[in-house]
Amino acid sequence: MGMDFNGRVAIVTGAGGGLGRQHALALAARGAKVVVNDLGGTRDGSGGSVSAAEAVVNEIRAAGGEAIANGASVTDFVAVQAMVKQAIDAWGRVDILVNNAGILRDKSFAKMDLADFALVMDVHLMGAVHCCKAVWDIMAAQKYGRIVMTTSSSGLYGNFGQSNYGAAKMALVGLMQTLSIEGAKNDIRVNCLAPTAATRMTEGLMPEEVLRALQPEAVVPAMLVLAAQDAPTRAILCAGAGTFEAAHITLTRGLWLGTGEQVPEALALRLDEVRERGGEMVPQSGSAQGGNEVSLAMAQAGKTSAAT
Repeated sequence: MGMDFNGRVAIVTGAGGGLGRQHALALAARGAKVVVNDLGGTRDGSGGSVSAAEAVVNEIRAAGGEAIANGASVTDFVAVQAMVKQAIDAWGRVDILVNNAGILRDKSFAKMDLADFALVMDVHLMGAVHCCKAVWDIMAAQKYGRIVMTTSSSGLYGNFGQSNYGAAKMALVGLMQTLSIEGAKNDIRVNCLAPTAATRMTEGLMPEEVLRALQPEAVVPAMLVLAAQDAPTRAILCAGAGTFEAAHITLTRGLWLGTGEQVPEALALRLDEVRERGGEMVPQSGSAQGGNEVSLAMAQAGKTSAAT
């Protein structure tokens, strides 16, 4: 059976080119009505023009699909609200939000201006927050929503010269974790996509032969799965060059050491045991950490009582 998006309305940010364009085209090709959002700025976020978004809209319409262009900056909550209203006025609902908009201001942390750090955080993190907030009540009222955050291996695992970008991208994972919990009762499923793709954002960062292998189209299947009716929730899918992986935030079983003056030394000596990954879990919420810690402490207390 094909993956069908007929009757669905999607908003894709940063969709004027690269990966966002491919997302918008793929959703439209499978029946979704699409708001193609793009500020039309340069890779570092300067400038702006709606022409890039309009070009993608024209592609979609030429192929028989429905789409409208929007040039809002995701950093402007009022403009984002107006974008969502544009979708509602046109089609009456919003089912899918793909938070794809982003910029780069790469430098080593020692050389990075704090204004560049803050701007990247504002676009990637607060941009996604603004978009999620603007659609949240709509999705809750209709008891249906699919939100895809665009995270990155730079956030999940780190990358030299991208402390700002990495921090923002990992923050989106934290946002996803909580929104997926809060949205569950209304069938709002929230996931993260970590793409590896040759786009304007990666120009000059990789050899040409590698970039040729990393076509943006190869990432799109993961986005479609995360935005579909049968989507998972709280998943972190990684995709690039036709390969798909999953990333997990895990918790090791841990080791009870108690309290006292010598615990720091004991922890240092047994740190490898604490970090041992055998039997690690993927917690369903943040309370799992405290639950695990208390259960180990209570178990030790029970052993102590039994011994006496």
